[in-house]
Amino acid sequence: MAQSDTVTRILDTAEVLFAERGFAETSLRNITSKARVNLAAVNYHFGSKKALIQAVFARYLEPFSQRFHTALDSLEAEHESSVIPLETLLETMATTVLSVPAERHSLKVFMRLLGLAYSQAQGHLRGYIQQEYGDVFARFTDLVRRATPELPDAERFWRLHFMLGTVIFTLSGLDALRDIAEKDYHEHVSVRDLVRRLRPVVVAAMNAPLPPALEEARHADPSPC
Repeated sequence: MAQSDTVTRILDTAEVLFAERGFAETSLRNITSKARVNLAAVNYHFGSKKALIQAVFARYLEPFSQRFHTALDSLEAEHESSVIPLETLLETMATTVLSVPAERHSLKVFMRLLGLAYSQAQGHLRGYIQQEYGDVFARFTDLVRRATPELPDAERFWRLHFMLGTVIFTLSGLDALRDIAEKDYHEHVSVRDLVRRLRPVVVAAMNAPLPPALEEARHADPSPC
């Protein structure tokens, strides 16, 4: 088996097992057994479990980062010096997110991996993502800031993460939601149908009025948000 085939088999197996069991619960021996390779092959190609986890994410985040930068370039050229509407930013991000897993395994696996990146103690992974792909996320966050100037920075941070949690929960449970929709409501739901339904919900969440206490604090504080 060629080297590239070995690497692909290890990565394919690792991402599925990580998504199903979690990072801590999946050992290198679990991966090597299912991938039918020896432990020396994993150590040779990746060096450590941490590096393997990072490589799994890189397969999604590398093409996502490149495409998202290109999409944001187009939006900024189209809107020139004007503010890009929040709904347009979120739609562009969703379209880019959906385009990457379509070329790999399933969207469900990708979303579960993202959820694990936040819910399990993998500080090295957050550091890796920030170092390698932080520029595109910082760029997106800055555009969202311009589109929501009334939000204090801390509130914007929380709303973005609430939004991310909603999207991850919904898309990682895609199969179950499709079954419920078909059985209880006689609807056949595609991924893009779900995204269309999610869009007004997350936009409304980002644009929701501030809680009274935060609104009072904002008006009491003369410094800009």
